[in-house]
Amino acid sequence: MAKKQQSSYAAAGVDIDEMMSGLSAIKKMVKSTNTSGVLSSIGSFGGLFQSPGKGSTLVASADGVGTKLKVAAMANRHHTVGQDLINHCTNDILVQGATPLFFLDYLGTAKLAGNVFKEVVRGLCKACRENDCTLLGGETAEMPGLYPAGEYDLVGTIVGTVPTNKIITGESIRPGDVAIGLPSTGLHTNGYSLARKVIFEQAGLEINDTLPGTRRSVADVLLSVHRSYLKPVTALMDSVPVRGMAHITGGGLYDNIPRILPEGCEVVIDRSTWKVPTVFSFMEVTGEIDPLEMYRVFNMGIGYVIFVRQKDADKALTVLKGLRAGPRLIGQVEKGSKKVTLA
Repeated sequence: MAKKQQSSYAAAGVDIDEMMSGLSAIKKMVKSTNTSGVLSSIGSFGGLFQSPGKGSTLVASADGVGTKLKVAAMANRHHTVGQDLINHCTNDILVQGATPLFFLDYLGTAKLAGNVFKEVVRGLCKACRENDCTLLGGETAEMPGLYPAGEYDLVGTIVGTVPTNKIITGESIRPGDVAIGLPSTGLHTNGYSLARKVIFEQAGLEINDTLPGTRRSVADVLLSVHRSYLKPVTALMDSVPVRGMAHITGGGLYDNIPRILPEGCEVVIDRSTWKVPTVFSFMEVTGEIDPLEMYRVFNMGIGYVIFVRQKDADKALTVLKGLRAGPRLIGQVEKGSKKVTLA
């Protein structure tokens, strides 16, 4: 009779030793993100952070990197996706005038690869330092059979704060106000399922091929880091009254701007006020994608939109240009239903 093989967690696909080794390797990186509010260290069951006190409101948001992670796996380049996640979430709470306090991440995979894990965390820590945000803790889970071999999911939650009397909701937007757009660095973290279909399946390009119309590789273009707008926007909020803001993510200009518009306001966007990056033009032509679909899936080169009064527009543009934020006056608010019209 054959001897029965002894079972173990490692044999089932989960290596606890590898996981603990990975945790030990990143402790110093994570500690480098600590700000004055941190009251605990990584590895605790829960992260502790000092409340900002009375007169402040906490703002939280959760998101993920999505199928951009598949591109990172194809390129074997993992140090940028952590930056994508932090910057995306930072922009989401910035819309309401909030600045980040701390971040919690979750990485799920079939089998943890220590080198990949370290690169992901390196990106998380880099973006946390740049956004003055603490990486307070997180979770790493090995789940063989749930994720494809060699792939992982990366999501997280950000918590920030804003003075209660300075919360920005968009309710003060009025006809006559203007829209200022800040350029994106590319696709950011949205639309990658369609982008991968067009670029890899329909165009037949490989990850290291040069994207037609550019001098950059497909990997470089698709893995451009999602831009954080925290520094220029916080400087702007200190200089002029900001009526409302929108982070242009999934849904594009069409679906994100109406989320902050009050009743009776319509935004007319002039598409001639900025140059659409080549990657979007290439996908539109190659994939024979309807222009309306492009503007509903992708940011099309505008990653963040700020609404100010007409009389504050020149000062706002001056402040943003001084910070090299690349602002464009892209539209105006008119009377109408809560929608965006592209002209």
